[in-house]
Amino acid sequence: MNYLGHLYFSKNDFELMYYNLFGDFVKGSDLSRFPIKIQEGIRLHREIDHYIDHHPCVRKLLHKLYPLLPKISGIAVDLYFDHLLAKFWSDYHDETLEDYLKEFYLMVPKEQEYFSEEFNFLLSKMIPGRWINQYDDFKGLTFVCNRFSNRIEFNNVLYKAPEVFLKLEEDIIDSFRIFMSAANKHFNN
Repeated sequence: MNYLGHLYFSKNDFELMYYNLFGDFVKGSDLSRFPIKIQEGIRLHREIDHYIDHHPCVRKLLHKLYPLLPKISGIAVDLYFDHLLAKFWSDYHDETLEDYLKEFYLMVPKEQEYFSEEFNFLLSKMIPGRWINQYDDFKGLTFVCNRFSNRIEFNNVLYKAPEVFLKLEEDIIDSFRIFMSAANKHFNN
């Protein structure tokens, strides 16, 4: 899952949400240089990534997507699932997505001095631009696929992911629902 999924599985702990997202910017297994709460966020990020990458319904979906989206089918699934989580948010959370994200954007994490320059740059764009708020519609999915496609260092067809989504929408939604049911149990949401 991409940004929204990582926020969601942080169990309404808005500080942990930031540390979870930060996990994408931390390499290596020695986390001792970070405070305990940041370590918790990094570990949660890695656990979420591992869980989605190894879930049977996701692996089956990846196999179906790979011929259409070679090398980037995993990224496409992350973006698709964030799009679907935003679209079906009320099925998974009592608070509106708008209110939930407003709280996230207003939160100021205590341990910001540990954030990398790259992560701070991401936040400086994500928060004022309200990127995640755009995930719930097809236009937002198209935007995020194009943005990620341009950031990938090798030639890729991620820009085609929205048309693939339309072609396989029923299968993708079914996989998402199965995954969310299992993931909610796994992460106790």
